[in-house]
Amino acid sequence: MELELRHLRVLCAIADAGGVGRAAAALGYTQPAMSTQLRRIEGLLGEGVFLRSSAGVELTAYGAQVVGRAREILALSDNLARLRPPRSSGATRRLRLGAINTPVVPTLLDVLREACPDLTVSVSSVYATGELIDLLEAGELDVALGCDYPGLPLRHSPKLDHRAIRTVPVFVATPADHPLAHRLEVSLADLSEDAWFVSADDGVGWPGAFYDACGAAGFRPAVTHEFHMLDQLQSMIAKGLGVAAVQPTMRPVGGVLVKPLAGDPLWQRHLLVWRRDSVEASAVEVVHHHAVRAHWQLLSQAPHFQKWVTRAYAPARPTNGAGKALPGTV
Repeated sequence: MELELRHLRVLCAIADAGGVGRAAAALGYTQPAMSTQLRRIEGLLGEGVFLRSSAGVELTAYGAQVVGRAREILALSDNLARLRPPRSSGATRRLRLGAINTPVVPTLLDVLREACPDLTVSVSSVYATGELIDLLEAGELDVALGCDYPGLPLRHSPKLDHRAIRTVPVFVATPADHPLAHRLEVSLADLSEDAWFVSADDGVGWPGAFYDACGAAGFRPAVTHEFHMLDQLQSMIAKGLGVAAVQPTMRPVGGVLVKPLAGDPLWQRHLLVWRRDSVEASAVEVVHHHAVRAHWQLLSQAPHFQKWVTRAYAPARPTNGAGKALPGTV
């Protein structure tokens, strides 16, 4: 076994997340697979990189040096992937991009225009990830921004490949005058009597994952509305007509609050999917790199998400009296 870039990404992901489980979710691994990978990497290095505890992991002195060097190497690798050979013919590369309802698209297109001036991107907005996969399989798209859900991994033919952008918890949007508006986080069970706006079948697990989480919380919504037009959705939530499961990148309008769900019962993995035969490896690296950065930038600008991070990744987690760690603990 030789040390590879993917091993360095694993080490950096664990250091950033502060725990093997959280890093596994972010990279699309299972926790046992991530733990096995970490043991192999530390065996190859000959010394431990992390100290384990009930609160997560911390870098050893040696590990801090390793992760620091790993970040330098990955940065150089990313820069190398973005280099483009000169094109004497002045040819323009074209990329057909499909995307679900994600706020990443405007920022991604903007940075790609500057980073890759010889790359012309045409965008198709598609609601369902399942439809994006069909378009990719048929050769009508080259690359797509989609999603899947833990326990329901994306399926496609060998003609396609995919890579995780980020795995995030699903939040809830409520009216600002909701009876639970004062809480930092809201449990699904506490919303059992509310009407829900539930978006349509996306072909890869939604809304099944939502209804499964509600079932685990002991209820099924009595009243649901199928809706996914974000601007009108927020207007109706503000009027007190219901609540909705939303992405943590959502920017609430006046009269709407966005909060985490207690215990993080729902997660969503954002993905880059592409055709192996029509997209150069360098283009995949560039699009993935900027999609990751754009998504993180949006999350860093969302106060409700930053509050969740502060609580979820706190060094020490209190218990609930029954000895059970509160949400966010690995």
